[in-house]
Amino acid sequence: MAGYDDRDGKIWMDGQIVDWRSANVHILTHAIHYASSVFEGERAYGGKIFESRKHTERLHASANYIDFEIPYTVDEIEAAKQEVLTVNGLTDAYVRAVAWRGAGEDMGVASARNPVRLAIAAWEWGAYYGDAKHKGAKLDISKWKRPSPETIPCFAKASGLYMICTMSKHAAEAKGCSDAMMFDYRGYIAEATGANIFFVKDGEVHTPKPDCFLNGITRQTVIGMLEDRQVRVHERHIMPEELEGFEQCWLTGTAAEVTPVGQIGDYNFEVGQMARDISDDYETLVRS
Repeated sequence: MAGYDDRDGKIWMDGQIVDWRSANVHILTHAIHYASSVFEGERAYGGKIFESRKHTERLHASANYIDFEIPYTVDEIEAAKQEVLTVNGLTDAYVRAVAWRGAGEDMGVASARNPVRLAIAAWEWGAYYGDAKHKGAKLDISKWKRPSPETIPCFAKASGLYMICTMSKHAAEAKGCSDAMMFDYRGYIAEATGANIFFVKDGEVHTPKPDCFLNGITRQTVIGMLEDRQVRVHERHIMPEELEGFEQCWLTGTAAEVTPVGQIGDYNFEVGQMARDISDDYETLVRS
């Protein structure tokens, strides 16, 4: 497959549809140097983006968290996303919207005078974890921890917050794992590098309380699905030593969808019926 900078197709950029290979920015773009960017990852199924408006609203909220305003309304971004799908002839696709501080008068840490830019791309993308939906993903345990809310805008989907996720996933892949689970700054179980995490014990579900990391849209959807099935869900702080007692585990996220986990470090989990049912139900929901 060609690199992401060398493909056929069209990208929406600052209100215009441009050729894929022409969707470029200047080397002195502020976001390249200081990570002043936010983004959304979304999936379209049958031509319809699942929870599209929630993603766009979160994009605006993320920009506000890192102190800039996106110069397009939610409705304008919604229309642009659909235009990208249409012009590229895509129905089942991954959609990436990204907003950033561009090149302008400022090239230090401060960048209030620089324009805010927005681009939207879409492409075909299969299962994020390959065949793990059937076998169960294998996770490493990261040495990096999700930081305190006092140190970062932890509820923004901001590019800079993913630096330790990238390093964690690289380390995991070097060990033959699909991803890494991260603890938070207090030592509680937090999430994977790009997905929320759930556990099952005695027919009930336990998931970390999202008080220092992103409360994912897929996470919220899955909690609603579990409650509809009359499954008790505990959102709470989970200690590492509890891993030994959990029977099942799965990850949730737009890219991950619902992916069962078979192993985290030295701990093994069954790819059980609840994990399979929730994965199947989610697949039905997003295509309904």
